[in-house]
This record gives sequence, structure tokens and C-alpha cells, in this order.
Amino acid sequence: MVLAADYPFLDVFWTMILFFFWVAWISILVTIVIDLFRRHDASGWVKALWLVVLIFVPFLGVLAYLIVNGDGMGKRNVERAQSAAERYAPASNGGAAGEIAKAKSLLDSGALTQAEFDQLKAKALA
Repeated sequence: MVLAADYPFLDVFWTMILFFFWVAWISILVTIVIDLFRRHDASGWVKALWLVVLIFVPFLGVLAYLIVNGDGMGKRNVERAQSAAERYAPASNGGAAGEIAKAKSLLDSGALTQAEFDQLKAKALA
């Protein structure tokens, strides 16, 4: 049985640091595997080869993938985030001010009468 006196503070601290780096490495590995399978520019053979490298030479494989494909990973993540934002974010039309500006441009072009403009303005402000 290990007692607290048998495991000094610096050993506990060192164990915590090693555990932190191990968890960080696992998260990077998972991120790489996710990126690898989401890629559309790589063939299945390239993906399989990278996966074999990541399994059999994990530390070197992670470093190699980050060196070779690090920029591509960032660009793909940005594109994926932008497409998700466009897909799920509500379309912004400027609120009431945008509606009034559109109605004013239609009034100036002659497509609306003053009464119709006043109705749209009141509706936008309501």
C-alpha cells in the first residue's frame, strides 16, 4: 500500500504534468483522425496510410501529420465553421433600420407611394 509519505509532492506534481501532456496528445490525435476522415482531397489509400502511421508510430506520426497538413487542417476547420455559421445563423437584414432603408430606396425609385412607405415604416418599428 502506497502511503502519502512514500509519494513526495514533486512526484505528484511530475505525474500531473505527464498526465496533462498525455491527455493533450490524445486530444491532438483524435483531432487528426477526425480531420483525416473528413478530408475530401485525399484518397482512401492515403487516409489508410496515414492511419497506419498514426497507429504504429504515434508520436512521430502526429508530428509528421501536423507538419505536412497543419495549414490544411486550419483552413478546413475555418471553412467548416463558416459553412455551419451560414447554415444555422439567422439571416441578418439589419433589423428595423434595414427594413426602413429598403423601403426608403423603394420609395425613392418610385416603386412605393408615400402611404405604402409609411405603412412599412410603422410595421418595421412595431
